[in-house]
Amino acid sequence: MAIGRRALIAAGAAYAVAPRRVWAQAASAPPVKTVRTKVLEVGYHESGPPSGFPVFLLHGFPDDAHAYDGVAPLLAKAGYRAFAVYLRGYGPTRILDTSAPRTAEQAAIGQDVVDLADALKLQRFAVCGFDWGGRAACIAAALNPARVRAAVLIGGNLIQNTVTPPKSAAPQQVRNAWYQWYFNTEIGKQGLTENRHDLCKFMWNEWSPTWHFTDALYDLTARSFDNPDFVDCVIHSYRHRNFNAPGEARFLEVEKQLAARPKIEVPTVILYGGDDSFSRQRPDITDADRAAFTKIVAKRVVDGAGHFVPHEKPEPVATAMLEALAASK
Repeated sequence: MAIGRRALIAAGAAYAVAPRRVWAQAASAPPVKTVRTKVLEVGYHESGPPSGFPVFLLHGFPDDAHAYDGVAPLLAKAGYRAFAVYLRGYGPTRILDTSAPRTAEQAAIGQDVVDLADALKLQRFAVCGFDWGGRAACIAAALNPARVRAAVLIGGNLIQNTVTPPKSAAPQQVRNAWYQWYFNTEIGKQGLTENRHDLCKFMWNEWSPTWHFTDALYDLTARSFDNPDFVDCVIHSYRHRNFNAPGEARFLEVEKQLAARPKIEVPTVILYGGDDSFSRQRPDITDADRAAFTKIVAKRVVDGAGHFVPHEKPEPVATAMLEALAASK
């Protein structure tokens, strides 16, 4: 792993003449590839040598695989095979059965990761994710520790309890979740359908207030929101977690497992954006962290990053992935 670290440093040095945030916005992705699972046609960008250990890079809402345009080249430079994946409902990723409901509950997106590995004939892999992708990464790692070698979890443990309704939240949390309440109304579904470009851009600005992204960068990602499954998948995700939409029958038992908050027992680095408007976190590893992540390697706050950490600050994300892999076998 020392070679990987040196390669990462060398890759970063090549861009030292430009501001890091500008580099993150200017990076380009390889062409889109697709593969079929039992349920999806999954789109992804692949970087690095075919013989490299595979790393799945999983984006959140509202974002897409371009969130990792600055991360994947660093992992590839270090010898890893990076897959920047489009989640269900985004970009080229489609639900195959045209008559099936467009669902996106947490158990489904977690299973999508394992199904993708199976389709690519990858027995073991590492995961990195934030927001929806962070939740998918948590679930894949928690339920498949023999297959997930290491994890970078941006936002910590994002597994939800969709079985037992929660207690009322603090006012700040309620305010931060305004979009969820909106999407639980028919007006909200209509608003997302008709105004998805501006609505999602508003969220970028609100959730990462110190990120001065360009219109061109946003538009590159916003094309993924034109996926015909996008609105229904987003609406289902936010209604299911708020007990206003049923999940798939095949995931009932999985959701019960997840409601018990299973431990994540793979080497893990936890990252938080220092300017994430959802919450402010401390880098101290607590007893609760050690209980939830039995092989926690590090916990860090990324200064100057908001909610979309890989998009904003790719280098700390790549460094964290190399560190988690170095701590694993």
